[in-house]
Amino acid sequence: MNKPTTVLTRKGEQKLKEELNELKSVRRREVAEKIKVALSFGDLSENSEYDEAKNEQGIIESRIAEIEQTLAHAQIIDDDDISTEKVGIGTTVKILDMEMDEEMEFKMVGTKEADISSGKMSDESPIGSAILGHEVGDEVEVETPSGVIGFKILEIRKDDED
Repeated sequence: MNKPTTVLTRKGEQKLKEELNELKSVRRREVAEKIKVALSFGDLSENSEYDEAKNEQGIIESRIAEIEQTLAHAQIIDDDDISTEKVGIGTTVKILDMEMDEEMEFKMVGTKEADISSGKMSDESPIGSAILGHEVGDEVEVETPSGVIGFKILEIRKDDED
């Protein structure tokens, strides 16, 4: 069974590559040094520094593997491929919560880039998946944990900043 492709914006791909480089070139060396120092303390059976360093090494190696897997199977969305005709990954969307009469704005991204606290909504979230493919002026009902909410798409644009 094939794993579904991860969708990344070009900026998201670049951030993952930078993190991967940092993990491989800096963090690996730091942890290797911690392990070396901990080994010098002797008896490994009661060496918490060694256990902690080995645990940290495992976390780093796991993250490296995860990023490499993501990048290997990612579908990259180029800025030139982003259309503002419809809501899609890479677009910035302004919507109106018709129940609360509040406007919200966020950038649509793939799941791996999602971070709602920095204004990046996943295309797989309830709101994200509901508005995907819709145009300015469309009204969409979204099934959320708190019930059905109506949204109106006010604006779709491309942003240069992240």
